Amino acid sequence: MNQLKKVDILAFGAHPDDVELGAGGTLLKHIQLGYTAGIVDLTQGELGSRGSIETRKQEATQSAAIFGLSFRTNLKWQDGFFAEDDSNLLEIAKIIRQTRPSWIMANAISDRHPDHGRGARIVERAAFLSGLTKIKIEENGEDLPAYRPNNIYHYIQDRNIGPQFVVDITNQWELKMKAIAAFKSQFYSEDSTEPVTPISTKEFWSFLEARARDFGRIGGFEFAEGFTTATPLAIRNFHELNP
Repeated sequence: MNQLKKVDILAFGAHPDDVELGAGGTLLKHIQLGYTAGIVDLTQGELGSRGSIETRKQEATQSAAIFGLSFRTNLKWQDGFFAEDDSNLLEIAKIIRQTRPSWIMANAISDRHPDHGRGARIVERAAFLSGLTKIKIEENGEDLPAYRPNNIYHYIQDRNIGPQFVVDITNQWELKMKAIAAFKSQFYSEDSTEPVTPISTKEFWSFLEARARDFGRIGGFEFAEGFTTATPLAIRNFHELNP
């Protein structure tokens, strides 16, 4: 599951469960349509108040099986302290050249947790650097060809920063929630004795549904996920916006 390979969609999350929460339905939808996808978790979420590195690893593996991912890997950057430095930028650029995705999904560009915005900026910048031919990145002694994805889409997380577009996930909603529930250490459990966090209350599940219904209302869907992008969407005609 950790072996990188070429995929259509590469999804990044600063923490395990970020992708599930913000873009799980969209990822599921495209996998069901026949596209391949992989997830790269930047950290192990070791600073989280609940769970442990080992439990979160197990949960991420369970969620990956629900998705049917081509791979899921964890870079083990330091939770809360990873930096936008040369080493991390080049590590992401190398992964992009190795997997050559058509599209990338990344954390919210700005959010309550500072790791989200910082992770988003690193991925955005690394994707640009990956396309520069004068930056040499090797694998097994050979240069990896420069490559840049078609676009990067930032999923919306805790703060509703206003989507530029929404994706209908009505048919994927139940499976998305099952993938989120795989991270049982992080969310509400009647029997849990771990600390209460903003996402571990029973009300958080209601928030997730309300957010998805709110985004869905924009497009006339029951449930949707929202995204922003730094690059304007290019279309051939208006029909492509509302097919």
